[in-house]
Amino acid sequence: MSQSKTEKATPKRRKDERKKGNVPQSRDITSVVSLLVIFSVLKLVFPYMYEVMKRFIAFIMGKMATMDVFSGNTINDLTGETIKVLAISIVPLLVISAGISIISTGAQTRFMFSSESLKPTLNKFNPLNGIKRMFSVRSGVELIKNLIKIAIITVILYKFIYARFTELAKMLFIEPLQSSVFLLDAVVKMVYMVCMIFVFVAGLDYLYQRWEYERKIKMSKQEIKEEFKQMEGDPQIKGKIKQKQREMATSRMMQAVPTADVVIRNPTHFAVALKYDAESDKAPIVVAKGQDELALRIVAVAEGAGVYIIEDRPLARAIYATAELKMEIPYAYYTAIAEIFALVYSIRNNDKDKKRN
Repeated sequence: MSQSKTEKATPKRRKDERKKGNVPQSRDITSVVSLLVIFSVLKLVFPYMYEVMKRFIAFIMGKMATMDVFSGNTINDLTGETIKVLAISIVPLLVISAGISIISTGAQTRFMFSSESLKPTLNKFNPLNGIKRMFSVRSGVELIKNLIKIAIITVILYKFIYARFTELAKMLFIEPLQSSVFLLDAVVKMVYMVCMIFVFVAGLDYLYQRWEYERKIKMSKQEIKEEFKQMEGDPQIKGKIKQKQREMATSRMMQAVPTADVVIRNPTHFAVALKYDAESDKAPIVVAKGQDELALRIVAVAEGAGVYIIEDRPLARAIYATAELKMEIPYAYYTAIAEIFALVYSIRNNDKDKKRN
């Protein structure tokens, strides 16, 4: 019996899914952004495109007037002009559309590209899987979403034409350029109205896609256990775990430095922080110790916390080498440490007297 998948996906599972190209994204967002940008650009460059098309049509009509349409030179000229017109008017829009699609999709997927989704698999050609997709919840949602889109476009188109019917009729009596500009302006306004509503629809679609994605990648408790077992056997994972443990231990140790009574340093290579409670400790306890860079960090934290710092090169090196963290100092150093603590207590008392006076 298969276990129910009730647990959120682990970081490893998410990373694996990402490698396969499975990431949440909404095509509606890409469509809305593309429509807005393309029609905005089209509105700006339309007068220039109109002139290009006008010259192109005049060129064709001129060739037809001279009955020279099918000659070799004319065909070459016509081909060249056609390519030129396409390059000037159509290609830039296609490039902009492709660029916007890449950017809007990349913003959702963090510009992830995976070849896994392009590899042919038997499941993709299985007709049963296709039938299942047709009657899946996702297909139902897509159907409802498309019906809503059609209804929105129909209502907006009807209201738009109804409100501007008189103005549209006047287009028959004005110059072609003016009528074309007017018509394009009307279409752009209508597209803006549609896109304003579709932005809301696209937002809901994106939230649904994220929910659907999270639901699909959920794991059972057994899957999480198996994944953890596999990760434990990975040398790289083991190394990362140990490194993390060391970082956490160092962080805890650094937090204990301000509680120390004294830090003994040598002067940059070794540092040992000691704490002593006469009522509960038989001997001073090592609360922190470090070498080189870590030693400098201990000293810096101690200075910031007002902990007394004593420089004793051989003693700092010796305690660092022989004493364990959170353990008492070795018996052999009791006398030397006692002298240091006596000095610290003397300095502390003098400081208190100065504050009183």
